[in-house]
Amino acid sequence: MILLLFIFVLAIFLGLELITKVPSQLHTPLMSGSNAISGITIVGALIAAGTGGTFGTVLGTLAVIFATINVVGGYLVTDRMLAMFKGKRKD
Repeated sequence: MILLLFIFVLAIFLGLELITKVPSQLHTPLMSGSNAISGITIVGALIAAGTGGTFGTVLGTLAVIFATINVVGGYLVTDRMLAMFKGKRKD
C-alpha cells in the first residue's frame, strides 16, 4: 500500500511539472492526445476501486472522478479549438 501511495504522489508531482513546462500553443493538442491515456486510467482506477480495501476504494474513486473530468474537459477543449478553424457560414 505504501508503494501505491508513493506512485500516486509521484504521478501528481510529475504531472504538475509536465503541465507547467508545456507552452500554451501545444496544450490543446496534447490535451486531445491525452484523452486516450485518461481512458486507460479510468479502467485502471475502476479495477483499483473494486479490488482495494477502504483506502484503495477511496483512491480509486478519486482517480475515476479526476480522469473523467480530464476526458470530458479534453473533448470540450478540442471541440472548441476545432470550431475556431471552421469557416463562418453564409446565411
